[in-house]
Amino acid sequence: MRHFLDFERPIAELEGKIEELRHLSADSGLNIAEEVGRLEAQAGRLLRQSYARLNSWQKVLVARHPDRPHCLDYIAGLISEFVPLAGDRAFAEDAAVVGGIGRFRGRSVMVLGTEKGADTEARLKRNFGMARPEGYRKARRLMRLADRFRLPVLSLVDTAGAYPGIDAEARGQAEAIAGAIETCLDIRVPLVAAVIGEGGSGGAIALAAGNAVLMLEHAIYSVISPEGCASILWRSADHAEAAAEALRLTAQDLLQLEVVDRIVPEPLGGAHRLPNEAIDALGEALDEALRPLLGRDGDRLREERRQKFLAMGRRGL
Repeated sequence: MRHFLDFERPIAELEGKIEELRHLSADSGLNIAEEVGRLEAQAGRLLRQSYARLNSWQKVLVARHPDRPHCLDYIAGLISEFVPLAGDRAFAEDAAVVGGIGRFRGRSVMVLGTEKGADTEARLKRNFGMARPEGYRKARRLMRLADRFRLPVLSLVDTAGAYPGIDAEARGQAEAIAGAIETCLDIRVPLVAAVIGEGGSGGAIALAAGNAVLMLEHAIYSVISPEGCASILWRSADHAEAAAEALRLTAQDLLQLEVVDRIVPEPLGGAHRLPNEAIDALGEALDEALRPLLGRDGDRLREERRQKFLAMGRRGL
């Protein structure tokens, strides 16, 4: 069953009428193809109009859509011979961070990502994509492994942020995130990151400090969630929509600010409507971003990556 967001209700009503007419036609033998075609054209126009003028809060809702493809969906669609690797070799395995070796377009690569889970059981297992320190330490271990064996790194980010629980803080959450960012900036192999849904705070940049950073068209990337920002500034999460606008968290905003390098178009109506098309589009974008980096010297790759992020803080000074 398809999930519709609040702003998609008119589209949902039209698609519901279309389904009713199709059932009526099948049951009664009536030819109502013309009416169905008219309603389908109307629904298509409404879908295009709605998604052409999404505001920042609506982008947040699309980025969080439960049917949106997750990290494991992209790995299944793009990476062959994938061998998952687990554990941080210090404390535990963290299911919120996925990692392993596989082949992408014929090249051996290391793949990292945050996985939210597709159903209730998986979401609980993956802690809704919010990693604990052991997850970031696992990512750091796998990036070092990739560096050792000269494997390019592909990173797929979809997290509301790092897990803020007391147990995570007790095990050094801040240090683990900082260590992962440091490793991203230190390895001498290509690192291409893509924000596929939510890119929340340090929990996202810990896996996204790459030579090239891509964002899906309706993804978001921000230092804090709109609800968290509203709770701090207005003392109420009720102002989340205003916070979303002020945070400039959309792919279009961030491309303009030069925080990301490329926007990957999504199918009409978002990646959740045609997930296979979205996966293929990201695969093409990752390939195009990775190819120019493959022949570069490791020291040059590292220096370019560092300068890329240092330059963000210098702009406007």
